[in-house]
Amino acid sequence: MSVTEAKQFTCNGQCDDLEQFPITMAFQPVVNVETQTIHGYEALVRGLNGESAYQVLSSVTEDNMYAFDQSCRVKAIEIAARLGLKKRLNINFMPNAVYHPTACLQKTIKAAAEHNFPSNLITFEFTEVENVQDTNHLKNIIETYRRNGYLTALDDFGAGYAGLGLLADFQPDKIKIDRHIVSGCDESEARQAILKGILQIANSLDIRVVCEGIETAAEYKYLKGLGVEYMQGYLFAKPQLERLVPESEIYWPD
Repeated sequence: MSVTEAKQFTCNGQCDDLEQFPITMAFQPVVNVETQTIHGYEALVRGLNGESAYQVLSSVTEDNMYAFDQSCRVKAIEIAARLGLKKRLNINFMPNAVYHPTACLQKTIKAAAEHNFPSNLITFEFTEVENVQDTNHLKNIIETYRRNGYLTALDDFGAGYAGLGLLADFQPDKIKIDRHIVSGCDESEARQAILKGILQIANSLDIRVVCEGIETAAEYKYLKGLGVEYMQGYLFAKPQLERLVPESEIYWPD
């Protein structure tokens, strides 16, 4: 069996073990600042004893990356359904772990059906920090996910390998602007110029923008003044382990 055939065999779910990763999920709200409502929640991997994402990810290797990616998807859907989530669920995925987009969606589809979670509420986030080895493959993933009713988001935009180069090749439904660009944007002319440029490009390409890592009221007010509608960060709410922060607990600066 060739390496490619072996990967396809794994991706068809015939030899992976989703139970090898003792993980759970924390959930952080993504808010709509215009309506002051929760738009959705991002599922963030954690260890069973609250270990950080960094600690969990340190055990992921090239050999078990696919099983980990699948485990995260299934666990996020399972817990979100148990918590009664009725808003959008953002799930992180690893493009380099997806060997065949359609085959690798099967466990996601099955988990959504088993837990009665609407597939049309799922957004798959992939991070720009991960060095995507084949942009054509990533484009195929996005197109396949769209055909199956899922949205996609490019996370950590501005902090990774390709930046605007990825948007030239394909357009996700959303981009999430990285904390490094957002931090101190109310005082930094350079960050303000970059943010305005990204927003103009996103608007031209019909891509929705989320600013993440909001920690101060000044950042929030500046971004809202630019017309940013969706935000995420500790200012509004911190991630909660196996809990959905209700709208009544979201902090809104005056």
